[in-house]
Amino acid sequence: MKQISFLAFVALVSLSCSSSPDFYPEFWLTDPKNQVLFENQSTENEVGEIQKTILIDSETTFQAMDGFGFTLSQGSAQHLLQMSDSARSSLLNELFGTKNNSIRINYLRLSVAASDLNEFPFSYNDLQDSLAVDPELENFSLSYDTLDVIPVLKMILDINPDLKLMASPWSPPKWMKDNKDTRGGSLLEEFEPAYALYLVKYIQAMQAEGIRIDALTIQNEPLHPGNNPSLFMLPEQQARFIGQHLGPAFQAAGIPTKIVIYDHNADRPDYPITVLNDSLANPFIDGSAFHLYGGEIEALTEVHQAFPDKNIYFTEQWVGAPGNLEGDIPWHVKNLLIGAPRNWAKTVLEWNLSSNPELTPHTDRGGCSRCLGAVTIAGDRVTRNPAYYVIAHASKFVDDGSLRIDSSPVEGLAHVAYLTPKGKKVVIVLNDSQEAAHFQVTEKETQFKASLNPGAVGTWVW
Repeated sequence: MKQISFLAFVALVSLSCSSSPDFYPEFWLTDPKNQVLFENQSTENEVGEIQKTILIDSETTFQAMDGFGFTLSQGSAQHLLQMSDSARSSLLNELFGTKNNSIRINYLRLSVAASDLNEFPFSYNDLQDSLAVDPELENFSLSYDTLDVIPVLKMILDINPDLKLMASPWSPPKWMKDNKDTRGGSLLEEFEPAYALYLVKYIQAMQAEGIRIDALTIQNEPLHPGNNPSLFMLPEQQARFIGQHLGPAFQAAGIPTKIVIYDHNADRPDYPITVLNDSLANPFIDGSAFHLYGGEIEALTEVHQAFPDKNIYFTEQWVGAPGNLEGDIPWHVKNLLIGAPRNWAKTVLEWNLSSNPELTPHTDRGGCSRCLGAVTIAGDRVTRNPAYYVIAHASKFVDDGSLRIDSSPVEGLAHVAYLTPKGKKVVIVLNDSQEAAHFQVTEKETQFKASLNPGAVGTWVW
């Protein structure tokens, strides 16, 4: 291999095709150790001696993907609304548009009422009298979401009307809970019908605003009652709530929104399996959602194998401020962007879309004070953070409906491959070793050679 500068080496990739020597796939590189952050690369540099081969079989397909994205929290919406109109439009088009300068996010998660990244906890049915109840939900209102989340969401949907949305509640109204608090406690069984009606009304109210909720998880992190807001919900109650109340309520109201269970860490695959084993709940359930603050990503496959007719979603992972490009990007790419789909996930969603330099707002008594957004917004100035680059490596190229296709495991080269609805092939590769990797990608008659530095990730499209 001829001598070249080290910085030039970060973009090394040369390509050859047995049927056409002029074949060069599109190549996007992130090499955080060398300050290369999601850049389209030249494809004509030399590659060293080939050490490994990634074999892709586009005729062996797995799950269809729904999308890649983030959570639009109240804080994220507020940061965007504080920008000038032109700066906000430019950023939203970069995030959600369809043009070449966009990373083409096509999936967002929302909180049903407040999450811990709100200024304060609230529900859509708060009552001033601490002893009052409202089982008919006569006081239901989308409340504070009408001030920020809904206006911003409408701007985003104007840019991408095909955006898919998943909603997740952090807590029911306080009067439905045994501790009468936004934090922790359990849903009282007597109010399970009212809570099902609450979620029906939410879906209907959002639809009246022109916002279609594609999927609803039953409870964000049901085994973490220390957040604010939060709710402790055991799998047996989740199964009963779905089978006896929410599923029938959705059915009676003609609501097509998918019902998704669990929405917590990969260390408890027994939770969704328990819920899915319930004969009343199972027919209403589309699938299970996961985070990775505990456990291993392979647990998603355990649930898939137990119930192969049910879908798998990856719905949340935070990046802690101030962020570490060299550490965060490889970990998130390996475990989430590559690991989750290889374990049957139809979505990969990082946590909040945006933060400000102060990492506000967040609730007291358990709100996240270190959650770093995909972008940091300070006035009209935008800083792109690790999660932005992680998601961009897939969201820009892997459209809704893309099929994950088979690709052979290769030590030191974590990877995942897709076939898009337009017939394009996409492969995302992370060099998970300590040495520069020179490798070949082979798919039928097509071959190309590539190199990645340690910790670097590349996306190839052809």
